[in-house]
Amino acid sequence: MNTVDSAQWLADYEQRLTGTAASAEAATAELSQVSGQARTPHGEVEVRVTATGALADLRLTPAARKLEADALAQLILATARDAQRAASARTLEIMAGYVGDGPALDAIRQYLPAQPAGAHTAPDGDYFDGGPEVIR
Repeated sequence: MNTVDSAQWLADYEQRLTGTAASAEAATAELSQVSGQARTPHGEVEVRVTATGALADLRLTPAARKLEADALAQLILATARDAQRAASARTLEIMAGYVGDGPALDAIRQYLPAQPAGAHTAPDGDYFDGGPEVIR
């Protein structure tokens, strides 16, 4: 039978709790700095989002005025989605450093925008080929 010194057990437990709290604070600090940016291939639209995917900044160049309203709207939405995916990728990268690649990271991943299976495809032919560029 293995006997455990209760004082030592408690000291070890408190040390683990302190380490976990420090890791949580570090992760929170890193995650608070996460953002995602993307721009269109021709530079008409640039978007920055927060770690949660909320729009933080939208810039349109004079070239954006030459686009039809519907095309510009689609371009803005596609660029915002790419910026959200960039923020999600950074979030996953940070969290993998704390929780490793496993069930905990999978639980986080399920709440983030999915990464595209292939290249970006947009509705209007050659102009949109390649999709927005993710800025790192």
